[in-house]
Amino acid sequence: MSIKYPLATATWDSLEYQAIQDVIASGRFTMGPLVEQCEKDFSSYIGSRFSVMVNSGSSANLLMVAALFYSKNRMLTLKPGDEVIVPAVSWSTTYYPLYQYGLKLKFVDIDLYTLNYDLDALRLSISDKTRMIMAVNLLGNPNDFDQINALIKKHQLILIEDNCESLGAQFNGKKAGTFGVMGSFSSFFSHHISTMEGGFISTDDEEIYHILLSLRAHGWTRNLPKENHVCGLKSDDVFSESFRFVLPGYNVRPLEMSGAIGIEQIKKLPSLIHARRLNGKLLQAKLEQHPELIIQKEIGESSWFGFSLVIKPNSNLSREALIKKLTHSGFEVRPIVAGNFAKNEVVRYFDYEIFGNLINANHIDQFGLFVGNHHYPIEDAIDALACL
Repeated sequence: MSIKYPLATATWDSLEYQAIQDVIASGRFTMGPLVEQCEKDFSSYIGSRFSVMVNSGSSANLLMVAALFYSKNRMLTLKPGDEVIVPAVSWSTTYYPLYQYGLKLKFVDIDLYTLNYDLDALRLSISDKTRMIMAVNLLGNPNDFDQINALIKKHQLILIEDNCESLGAQFNGKKAGTFGVMGSFSSFFSHHISTMEGGFISTDDEEIYHILLSLRAHGWTRNLPKENHVCGLKSDDVFSESFRFVLPGYNVRPLEMSGAIGIEQIKKLPSLIHARRLNGKLLQAKLEQHPELIIQKEIGESSWFGFSLVIKPNSNLSREALIKKLTHSGFEVRPIVAGNFAKNEVVRYFDYEIFGNLINANHIDQFGLFVGNHHYPIEDAIDALACL
């Protein structure tokens, strides 16, 4: 069956291709001034003091977790064994860095309609061992941060956001990805903007920003300002500072080409998000009362990464039959992220527990899927969905 309605399509035009050619002509391919400019542009768009560009959203999650092991601020410091609450439905690299740094994961159920945290379950899951909440804004939909921030304040917890699927989403006029100490973003091909591969971390905390800069590139001091929160004061000896290592870091730097593309993509972001929201409003108007399917309930202003379709609990429709209908109509379909991640074999390596019964996560896992949204009108696709 040919694909008429793909999951993702390119957002590039001649400007991105020219940006690539300009980098090629410059001969500077490794991370440089264009990446730095891209970071500034991203911070300006997202409304944060600092942004760090990396080679993927997965790497962004990794550095977010790592940074909290090296902060001198005791309120922002993690140690192995600390308990971190995570939603049961998300992508694999939401969870892997937590395991890799020796943290204990506590899986909590999601809401069947918003696909984000079941807020009652989240509230009840917090224990005296809980140190951090990882908020995941799923498929473009921000969490209810009024309620989450009340819990953070009450229990003196750390909040970080996996916002890889929700660039441009807003809650009470504030961009998703800026509610926690840090937020991660992805600029992979299928996301709101594309730099081929790529990702960002945003933060308002200067110490965290300096730690991220060091962790991104080998844990060295080279990319740190002269006065910084990692090593204090750098010397003026370029030779000795060139290979001075102060943190056990990685090499997750982006290419200069990715920075150049990102500059052009960020210019387009307001119009890209606007078009996705128009499609989202049309979907809501045409499918909100569908007899068999639940569509995602918007919190705040979603940036509508994709359109989830969840079979209602009282329906006799099977997911296999729904997939068959969709593919026959030309839709490319996928599970809702990774479904209930706690069912995957890989969790046998984790230190984890499951809070309560993951009823909604299990339902999503068995009866949910999503189709693509785009940066241009897709009324014909939405009409086809409404006719299912």
